[in-house]
Amino acid sequence: MSEPLTKKHCVPCEGGIAPLNDEQIAALLAQVPRWRVAAVETGDQIVKSLQRTFHFKDFRAAMAFLREVEEIAESEGHHPDFCVHYSRVDFTIWTHAIGGLHENDFILASKIDALPQPA
Repeated sequence: MSEPLTKKHCVPCEGGIAPLNDEQIAALLAQVPRWRVAAVETGDQIVKSLQRTFHFKDFRAAMAFLREVEEIAESEGHHPDFCVHYSRVDFTIWTHAIGGLHENDFILASKIDALPQPA
């Protein structure tokens, strides 16, 4: 069995490689089942991304969670897109350098999932 995503670390990705194919995505998605694959329009193309919404009791709880995500993102050198809506945070993760999904995206999603979950 391969190493769990939460034990892996993101590797720098400067492009020059293809995004994951559907089979690779399906295998990794099984390890982060609360995330979904969704298309994102980037202006000049449509790419696959990981998306998930988290709900919190209030704005302060949402921001406290984002501070934890900040620490993970900085330590991994991989940063999610997110939008705060008072007590809800929507995440979108994809690797901009390759215009799609990379294993790094699933690693980051798994580490976000490993944080204490909001009530």
